[in-house]
Amino acid sequence: MNLDYAFVPSAHAYYGQDQSHRSTADPAVVNLRDTLFLFSTNQNGYWWSADMRAWHFVKQSFQRNGRAGDDVCAPGAWAWGDTLLFIPSFASPDPMPLYVSTDPVRGKWQMLTDSFQVATWDPSFFKDDDGRAYVYWGSSNTFPLYGMELDSRYRPTGEKKEVSRLHPDEHGWERFGEDHADTTMAPYTEGPWMTKHNGKYYYQYAAPGTEWNVYADGVLVGDHPLGPFIYQNYNPFSYKPGGFITGAGHGSTFQDRYGNYWHAATMLAWVKYKFERRLGMFPAGFDAEGQMYCITAFGDYPHYHASAQRDHTQSTFTGWMLLSYQKKAWASSSLPGKPPERAFNENIRDYWSAETAHPGEFLAVDLGKECDVYAVQINYADEDAQLRDKQTSIYHQYIVYHSPDGSQWKPLIDKSKNTRDVPHDYVELKKPFRTRYLKLENIHMADGKFAISGFRVFGKAQGNRPSRVTQVSATREQDSREVTFRWKPVANAYAYNIYYGIAPGKLYHCMMVHGATERYFRGLNKGVTYFAQIEAIGETGVSEKSEVLTF
Repeated sequence: MNLDYAFVPSAHAYYGQDQSHRSTADPAVVNLRDTLFLFSTNQNGYWWSADMRAWHFVKQSFQRNGRAGDDVCAPGAWAWGDTLLFIPSFASPDPMPLYVSTDPVRGKWQMLTDSFQVATWDPSFFKDDDGRAYVYWGSSNTFPLYGMELDSRYRPTGEKKEVSRLHPDEHGWERFGEDHADTTMAPYTEGPWMTKHNGKYYYQYAAPGTEWNVYADGVLVGDHPLGPFIYQNYNPFSYKPGGFITGAGHGSTFQDRYGNYWHAATMLAWVKYKFERRLGMFPAGFDAEGQMYCITAFGDYPHYHASAQRDHTQSTFTGWMLLSYQKKAWASSSLPGKPPERAFNENIRDYWSAETAHPGEFLAVDLGKECDVYAVQINYADEDAQLRDKQTSIYHQYIVYHSPDGSQWKPLIDKSKNTRDVPHDYVELKKPFRTRYLKLENIHMADGKFAISGFRVFGKAQGNRPSRVTQVSATREQDSREVTFRWKPVANAYAYNIYYGIAPGKLYHCMMVHGATERYFRGLNKGVTYFAQIEAIGETGVSEKSEVLTF
């Protein structure tokens, strides 16, 4: 999401103070009167949107006993009737304040209580159709997640109940580490969230750790807000272990004004520090059999916006392919160890940096041939940044030039007068433009040197789409939580999508693999039969999917 993310707090060692960088995580999104409100970690406020396109920031310091609002971590929120309920999550054992608002767009809040009597960390609320309210909380690699009912004044009533805990010995995706490969550390569970659908209660939780590419959300289903709940074999339901940006955990599920479900989630951007993160938004929902899903396929590519109710299982991918992957690149200058090609390797955790932030510093790419360009995404990196906390007056300015021959340049996108903070700017052209060379020239940086983690060009190249993937295999390992996928390379394919799920018609999970024809995967559940298909991805389009595998 292209939000004006805050820089890490000036006095909070938990988020790494050796280098300034942007970060947020743990999104709680709620719909109040067809307006969406987005709360997340350490932002000194929150965002609202009426259309999911433009997000407006409301500066708000939720504080207690003189403690600054940048201590807000993994907040909880819920909308009911005309009221929005909000609770921060502080790094302290003290009771926390609980706030309410009927006008959050204008930042008008009241404190319902200054001592919410539940020791909440990573809190979330749920209010049922009968008016009964509940709170869920927890973040630990030792303790489970808990839940409790609240009375009409949101005071705890009844007993605290254990709701969920992890079982990594059975569930491969709950194992800690990059690609679930760390066997020395117990995984973390956190970020509970509740969604009710067709009379069933879908209790969501995150694992195994926010700093890994496999951060994900699982779901348990029950007949009561406090359970008992049943683990679902299709877990995790929100998962994105591959692509430009990875992770899709500790999120929230909500409906837009048309009734479409979406899942906001925490994404990994670990460059300066392991808890350097961003937010992502994905189509979600429930199929006819009640299976919860979150569609992350092509999740960092352009998609069509929802302007009515639609079936999210039907792809809304535009078909605009990545034209800039591993293409020849050059720049006005480069810092040692940060060459231009790092802006074209489809890894947000890597970047190019110029030596300065002076106007005229540039990054250029040769697409290799003339292509129809539909859109570009410019992802800034925090090289030599000095800012801390929330900033409301910074901005980026740049011009994207094009050239048919690499010598004569003309403007294609002019953001030289921009006054907004756009760390992940996405620009669609009014109509496709055919060209071969593109150059991104700096006018003004928000902070630090001119540095780019991804200069991504989307469009269409001429030619036939890649052929169908063949010789596909999926070999379950001795540890049945693990599988090895293999396939024959396809000409003109720069990546592959592996779709898998628990039934041939329920292949909701997707892993994008770049530059390889094998994927060792550790995220399966024991005792579950899976099905999979693979498709080839090229600049000319996407192939037909392979035959369905059973493994």
